[in-house]
Amino acid sequence: MSARTTHSIAHFAAPFVLGGLDGMQPAGDYDIDHDEELIDGMSWPAWHRVATFIHLPARTVKSATSQLVAIDHAELDAALRHDQENVT
Repeated sequence: MSARTTHSIAHFAAPFVLGGLDGMQPAGDYDIDHDEELIDGMSWPAWHRVATFIHLPARTVKSATSQLVAIDHAELDAALRHDQENVT
C-alpha cells in the first residue's frame, strides 16, 4: 500500500486547546502533517487519512526543541472553526 504525508499550516488567532496537548497553546501558525494511505481498487487515486500531527511550538516561536504530536483531525477542524467564529 502506498503512503504519503501532506503538509498544511493551521492559523490560530487566539490561544487554543486540543486533546493530547499539554494545556493551552498560544495563538500562531502551526505546521500540520497528514499521513494518508492510497485506497486500493479505485479507478482513480483516492487517499484515506490515517493520522494527523501538529508541530510544537508554533512557527514563530524560536525554540531549541520541537515536538510532533498526534492529534484528532476532527478536533483540529472544530478548533479552527471555533477560532474563526470568534475573530473580531
